[in-house]
Amino acid sequence: MSELAVFNVLIAGWFSLAAVVFLSLLFFAAPYGRHVRRGWGLAINNRLGWVIMEAVAPVAFAVCFVLGGNPNTVTTLVFLGLWQAHYLHRAFIYPFSLRSRSRGMPLLVISFGFLFNTVNGYLNGRHIFCFSGGYGNQWLGDPRFIAGVALFITGFIINRQADRILGSLSKSADSGYKIPYGGLYRWISCPNYLGEIIIWLGWAVATWSLPGLAFAVWTLANLVPRARSHHAWYRQRFPDYPHRRRALLPGIW
Repeated sequence: MSELAVFNVLIAGWFSLAAVVFLSLLFFAAPYGRHVRRGWGLAINNRLGWVIMEAVAPVAFAVCFVLGGNPNTVTTLVFLGLWQAHYLHRAFIYPFSLRSRSRGMPLLVISFGFLFNTVNGYLNGRHIFCFSGGYGNQWLGDPRFIAGVALFITGFIINRQADRILGSLSKSADSGYKIPYGGLYRWISCPNYLGEIIIWLGWAVATWSLPGLAFAVWTLANLVPRARSHHAWYRQRFPDYPHRRRALLPGIW
């Protein structure tokens, strides 16, 4: 079986697995961060866990770029830059903004995250740099590319602003959780997740590809249930939590 045939089978399975993950996460929150709990096996420092499971994404994408197959264009370099900008931050900057040096992350969660990022980096990178047939520089003027990149940048800004607000809370003398305020926290509990969703919806539009769409579907499958769990956690923990806040979409949900 050729690599392209395996690639296509993997894409089909990737969509199916995203549906299973979504349904599972509706019934239990993945055990990391504020939802960490016992019974999930050996755990390691959460900062190290984030680095391990996220660093593979820029590496896998870079390997696909080096292996190539299609001519490199300004368009493909833009895709490379967007992906690496997000994941280098996620792997090597974001983990050190987390509130607790001692909070553990189960190795099982790290393993799943590592596997996801490896497969996802391969699917998106191999498509863009080999199987797509090439993204010529004329794609730079395509409305799908322009709209997708605009969405990506918008989501990137929303995500970073939300992370900075949470990071500022973690640096205070009181190490306990607090209600975040400012930015989109005025209206929703999880603007960081909203930003992440917008990033990968933008990626799907800009690349106009099945791997890009699969990534957007996976992002929704993972973060929509987690936003729901976060919102419920805030309401249970803080009696004075702003009652008009929604989980993910201002004024809607």
